Amino acid sequence: MARKSRGEQHIGLLNGFAAYGMWGLVPLFWPLLKPAGAVEILAHRMVWSLAVVGAALLVMRRWAWAGELIRQPRKLGLITIAAAVITVNWGVYIWAVNSEHVVEASLGYFINPLVTIAMGVLLLKERLRPVQWAAVGVGFAAVLVLTIGYGRPPWISLCLAFSFATYGLVKKKVNLGGIESLAAETAIQFLPALAYLLWLGTKGDATFGTEGAGHATLLAATGLVTAVPLVCFGAAAIRVPLSTLGLLQYLAPVFQFLLGIFYFHEAMPPERWAGFALVWLALSLLTFDALRTARRAARTLRAETRTPGTTIATGTVSAARKADSVAAGPGPVDAKP
Repeated sequence: MARKSRGEQHIGLLNGFAAYGMWGLVPLFWPLLKPAGAVEILAHRMVWSLAVVGAALLVMRRWAWAGELIRQPRKLGLITIAAAVITVNWGVYIWAVNSEHVVEASLGYFINPLVTIAMGVLLLKERLRPVQWAAVGVGFAAVLVLTIGYGRPPWISLCLAFSFATYGLVKKKVNLGGIESLAAETAIQFLPALAYLLWLGTKGDATFGTEGAGHATLLAATGLVTAVPLVCFGAAAIRVPLSTLGLLQYLAPVFQFLLGIFYFHEAMPPERWAGFALVWLALSLLTFDALRTARRAARTLRAETRTPGTTIATGTVSAARKADSVAAGPGPVDAKP
């Protein structure tokens, strides 16, 4: 059993690296779709993503959730909000990459955990530990430094971070699986996206079918680019601890940052390095605090289970699970760029 468990964790880690690796390397893909504009690429991503996840659900015969969702107007409304927010996130990210702002886009996913924590305090009245307050303060200082460095607020980063944090907040209320959630969201996006592509075609501005079979194939592949990492993430999520996934999630923005500097040759003057250094310091504080909290909760749980005649308190188990969830880092991980 122990050997099987280690094998499962090994498979989970490989899938986790694959998922976050693909999300981290996705900036290499979007420029291949030129001369299509960001909005046309976004529309194709919505249409083809629905086709891919629909086919996957058809093969797996997982449709019961759809009927239940339709009968719950509140949950359907939340899915609609999630679809709208992730549309903004995807659109801004594609535009940023194809406009040579990869480094600033990566910053958005670095500061996303800090924004999520801030939203938890402001909207959900959550209480933070001192180290978490320090991390948020350092993150705010980083934004000020980057604003001075860019000569403007880093609006691409902030837009990506706030849209993804809002998406995470909504997704927690919806509580749907990754593939099911993506299917529901792209189903809402599908008709507006298809209408836009048809309108673009009537104007003669569509690139699908006019730039060759290779270009059309790449546009259709946007569905796979969206769905395949999600499948790998799902395989990882059921095999490795949330705290491990929380550490793996930083691979994506790290890869994006490195691509921006070494592949796309984007400028990094000293003030931007200073801003990024502050962001990384804030994330280090968050990770340290989350792992420490998770370890304490795990030790408490083990101590209680080893004490003869002791009943495990529900609150202790909840605390351990919450600590592990905090260590995973806030926000969703099933609709990355």
